[in-house]
Amino acid sequence: MSIDVFAADEQEDHPIVVARWAELTQKVLSARGVKGETEVSLLFVDEDAIAALNEQFLGKSGPTDVLSFPIEDEPGPTGRSPDLGGSGPGTSPEEGALTLLGDVVICPAVAARNAAENEVTLDDEIALLVVHGLLHLLGMDHKEDAEAERMEALEQELLARYYRTQVSKS
Repeated sequence: MSIDVFAADEQEDHPIVVARWAELTQKVLSARGVKGETEVSLLFVDEDAIAALNEQFLGKSGPTDVLSFPIEDEPGPTGRSPDLGGSGPGTSPEEGALTLLGDVVICPAVAARNAAENEVTLDDEIALLVVHGLLHLLGMDHKEDAEAERMEALEQELLARYYRTQVSKS
């Protein structure tokens, strides 16, 4: 049982060490109780790519810093085709199911501008965007003030536990 993170840097403006952010992704998802065979994608793209996604899926023009695309709300059936029975003796149909959690898409160029405005490092901003995007995949939102406060508090807690402790050890 594992959490597989497929991370890719598909932009050239701000080179990204994808392994670092994939590791943060795994830690955050584990801390939030994600178990079993789970896949998530973490993509770093340029402004044109994220602007196109923003327009296509949210109807908003221009680039943004992070977008999250959940894939599954509930794990689907598993087992053998055609009967979709258990994967072996003594297993339930849900055991061993692959959960496709979704995609988090981040634009480092926009993140760099945000970092400068907020007077933080680019790495700090990307860490926040990774955690923020993952929480969206897990069903959190920030449309209401109370939701936004809960989400921000959880972001800060996860960053303190899994990002800032690693930075201070470096």
